[in-house]
Amino acid sequence: MTDAVAPTPAAAGAAPQTSGVALDEVMLAMDVVDTLRHRQGLVEQELQGEVREAALIERLRATYAAQGIDVPEHVLAAGVAALREDRFAYRPPPPGFATTLARLYVHRASLAALAVVVVAVIALVLGVRHATVVVPRQALAADLSSVHARVTSGTDAPAALQRAAAMLAAGEAALQRGDTAAARVEVDALASLAALLEQRYELVIAAGPNAVSGVWRVPDVNTAARNYYLIVEAVDDAGRPVRVEVTNEETGRVERVSTWGLRVPQEVFERVAADKAADGIIEDRLVGAKRAGALAPEYTIPTSGGAITRW
Repeated sequence: MTDAVAPTPAAAGAAPQTSGVALDEVMLAMDVVDTLRHRQGLVEQELQGEVREAALIERLRATYAAQGIDVPEHVLAAGVAALREDRFAYRPPPPGFATTLARLYVHRASLAALAVVVVAVIALVLGVRHATVVVPRQALAADLSSVHARVTSGTDAPAALQRAAAMLAAGEAALQRGDTAAARVEVDALASLAALLEQRYELVIAAGPNAVSGVWRVPDVNTAARNYYLIVEAVDDAGRPVRVEVTNEETGRVERVSTWGLRVPQEVFERVAADKAADGIIEDRLVGAKRAGALAPEYTIPTSGGAITRW
C-alpha cells in the first residue's frame, strides 16, 4: 500500500499566493487606466500604434518608478489595453422602470424628507384656507339662517316674509359663488328687517308750550300749492323716544329720527291747529301705532305717509 505524500507548506500556499497576485495585478491595471484617463493629452499623443504604445508604457513605468512603485511591464500593457478597450469605465444603466425604482430607493431618505415638507406645506395651505375661507363662509351661512329665522318667527305679514325669503335666497346664492361680501350685505339687511319688525311704538303729535305741532311747505315744483305736515313723535310704552328710519321725501335720504313731519291733508292739519288754538292743548294726540311684527305704523288719521325731517 502506497503512503500518501502530504503537501509541503509551500505547495499548500501556492493557490492563495497566485490569487493574491492576480488581484494585485488587476488593481494595478485599474490604477494604470485611471492614471491614463487623468493624462488625456499623453494618451492622445502616444496611443496611436505599437511603437507609440511601447513609448507610453515606458513613460508609465517612469511615472510609477518616480513614486517608488515597481509595476511589471505586462501589467502596464494590460492597463493600456484596458484603456483601449474602454474597460474599467463606468457605464450608467439604461433608463427604465427598474432603474427608476433603484434610484428612488437610493435617494429614499431625501425623498422622504421632501415628502414631509410637501405634506407640511399642503397642510399649512389647507389650514389657512380653512381658517380664512371655509370658517368665515360657514359662519356667514349660520348667521344668514339665524337672522332669517328671527324674522319669520316674529311676523306673519306676507310682505315681510316675502322680503325675508328674497334676502335669504340672495345670501345663499352669494355664498355658493364665494362672494362673502354680498352675503354679508344680505345678512345685515335681514338683521335690519328683523329690528324693524321687533319695534313697537305710538305716534303722537308733538305738544308742549314751545313745541311745534305742524308746518306747511310750498313745493318747488308747484309754488301755488302747499304741503301740510303734523310734527309727530315715536314713543314707547313708557313715553320714551324711539328712533325710527324715516325717508325724507324732500331729499330722498333715509334718516334715523324720533321726531318728524308726517304729511296730512289740509283739513286734518287745520283741525289740529284749531284744537291747539282753542286752549293750547291738543285733545287727541295719537295719530298711529306700530305693532311688533308689522312693517309700518297703522294710522288713525288720513295720511300719505310722506315725511320731512327738517322744518
